[in-house]
Amino acid sequence: MTPSSPARQALPQDLPALAVLGALHDPASRRSAPLRMLAQAAAALATVVLLYGRVPTLAVLAWIALAAAAQVYAWRVDRALAAADTRRLSPPEARHPVAAALAAGIAWALPLAGFGSFVDGQTQVKLWAVLTMLTTVSAILPAAVPIATLVFSCVAGGSAAAFFLISGHWDTAAIALLSLLALVFATVDSTRRRIAAGRAEAAMAEKDEVVSLLLREFEEGEADWLWQVDPARRVRSVSPRFAFALGRQAAQAEGQPLVQLIAGSAWDTGVFPPSLRELAERLKRREHFSNLLVRVEIGGQTRWWELSGTPRIDEQGLFQGFRGVGSDVTEARENSDKIAWLARYDTLTGLPNRLMLTETLASALDHAAKWRTRCALLMIDLDRFKAVNETLGHHVGDQLLARVSERLKAEMSEDALCGRLGGDEFAVVLRDAAGPDAVERVARRVIERLSEPYEVDGHTLFVGVSVGSAVGPRDGATAEKIMRNADLALYRSKDVGGNVHCTYEPVLHAHADERRKLEAALRRALGRGEMRMAYQPVVDAGTEGVVGFEALLRWDSADHGSVSPAKFIPLAEDTRLIVPIGEWVLREACREATNWPAHVRIAVNVSGEQLHDGNFASTVANALTSTGLPPHRLEIEVTESVFLRDDAPARAALDQVIALGCGVALDDFGTGYSSLGYLRRMRFSTIKIDRSFVQGAAAGNRESLAIIRAIVAMADSLGMSTTAEGAETEKEVEIIRQLGCRKIQGYLFGRPMTGRDAQVLFRERALPSGQSAA
Repeated sequence: MTPSSPARQALPQDLPALAVLGALHDPASRRSAPLRMLAQAAAALATVVLLYGRVPTLAVLAWIALAAAAQVYAWRVDRALAAADTRRLSPPEARHPVAAALAAGIAWALPLAGFGSFVDGQTQVKLWAVLTMLTTVSAILPAAVPIATLVFSCVAGGSAAAFFLISGHWDTAAIALLSLLALVFATVDSTRRRIAAGRAEAAMAEKDEVVSLLLREFEEGEADWLWQVDPARRVRSVSPRFAFALGRQAAQAEGQPLVQLIAGSAWDTGVFPPSLRELAERLKRREHFSNLLVRVEIGGQTRWWELSGTPRIDEQGLFQGFRGVGSDVTEARENSDKIAWLARYDTLTGLPNRLMLTETLASALDHAAKWRTRCALLMIDLDRFKAVNETLGHHVGDQLLARVSERLKAEMSEDALCGRLGGDEFAVVLRDAAGPDAVERVARRVIERLSEPYEVDGHTLFVGVSVGSAVGPRDGATAEKIMRNADLALYRSKDVGGNVHCTYEPVLHAHADERRKLEAALRRALGRGEMRMAYQPVVDAGTEGVVGFEALLRWDSADHGSVSPAKFIPLAEDTRLIVPIGEWVLREACREATNWPAHVRIAVNVSGEQLHDGNFASTVANALTSTGLPPHRLEIEVTESVFLRDDAPARAALDQVIALGCGVALDDFGTGYSSLGYLRRMRFSTIKIDRSFVQGAAAGNRESLAIIRAIVAMADSLGMSTTAEGAETEKEVEIIRQLGCRKIQGYLFGRPMTGRDAQVLFRERALPSGQSAA
């Protein structure tokens, strides 16, 4: 049975008297069984000698048979329990040794209690002496269970005390009773000691086995080894694992200085790593050390060892060297270094990440505050990168970011650190920005270098650069404040068109706060009923009759007054509030259009965020259904910018809208990418010509005239209508008519108006009966 078996785990911890007297098997009974049988035989012989001639022979022979039968029964019980260890016996098992002891006790009670009246007083005392000897031996030589010894002693010894008491020998009865009590206490105590000793022996055996197992596992391990050095710090008793770690044979390493074996080339140069010097100092000072990380050189390769050592002192107090354990933790160290690198560097570009930039900026601020100098942070954002990433794919976008990081890193001086904050945002920390134009020089150099064309995967790419900067500690005493203020300056740079550098000014906080408040007000605008619709008429170029309206959104904020669409529409797109606002605009425009003549269309501008929402077609269908407006009277206006992202969702949404029977107009054509591929892939109902071309044509600009003619000719050949925007004078209208545009929109025919004013306009500019404006 192993040391960890349930039998040993069931040993009692405090060995109370009840446990000793209970059914706890004593393994010592197996060793004492022959001696108990020998004592029984000797006692039987002495009893026969004492009874022979004084008691009838037949009675003596009957007693001998009874005693022998009890002894055989006890022997068989001992054999049955021979396989049991120190454990609790089951009730059936415990009953057998008790029954055997009871039988033996009754058999040995007969010589004195049964035959005592046939012999004289001297023989009676001799029989009691034999009986006392036998009970004493039974207490010394334990039975299978302790309670069996007590049963035998109480029955046999108690019968003697009872005999003397009945016979009137009060003194002898008292002595017999006292002897019996002493024997009981002695039995309990000796049994407790034996079981406790057995338990301690088992525990020691278990510990020895566990230690042996651990040592065996340690010696057979692949990474750990034992090492030992003498007082001169030379290795001794080199184990195979230690020799393998040293890259030598055990005989080659034996007797060599430990530091020399692991120093490598540093032993010749005398330039030791700090960790190796610390190990040498610990060995020299005879100090205990634990888990000491040491850089070693084995076979020309740098490794990392983790060593623990303890000085050895003999009985006379003399130093005998060191003994310890070691392990090669090179892989763990490299993994730790890699994790530390990943925590502070960007995996795509290899540049420091936000964490390291923040730590560097904080250090630069501390240095600037201490020496009364200046540091700076430049926040850099790539303009038009989003279009590259979405039109050419993330693979090309990642390559472009890598090229940008290479150029940015090449522009850094010793006092500058560049890094990537995430996405297409980078940053530069200037540790020394004391010069009057130090920040401006770096910003200008970065803009010029990063704006140069890139050749990536067969594509020539152009991106602009917006830069915002903040100077510390003037613009902030902490890294967080400097980064926030530089970010505000970056937003300012992008707002003015990009490709410029803006420095932080306190007024930017007011702009940011205004934007935050404007966003909060915009979120409540629909619920407060602050949104309203305006409608600008679109007329037929020939008859000047109203054929449609463009729906325009207006916001009259209770907190901010009348807010320009150029201000709140981009904010709504950035916050995706444009989706619920766009739904409201569609419903309201369709509802108002039901009040107009059946030939008049309503055009609603739609953002790219709405088309990428996934539910846009359902929104259009719900607006038409709830208001009862026929689908052919609704026209959705989009710009080319909606196709700069992944255009598949936008095209799918517009195809669904066309399937409903609605028209789709391409707004501001000629001012964006002017890709003819859009016209091939999408069935636009109308192409709207930007007002800049109309004004140029009226001024006699040949390029504007040519562009308008080309657009009109192309639209006619594709079966599309054309609308000229921005007509404000009679001359512009005349040019538009001459160039062949079918519809005109501009202040000359009406400014944006309310729905009620639009109905008045119908009475003033009604179309002739039966004339179509298509």
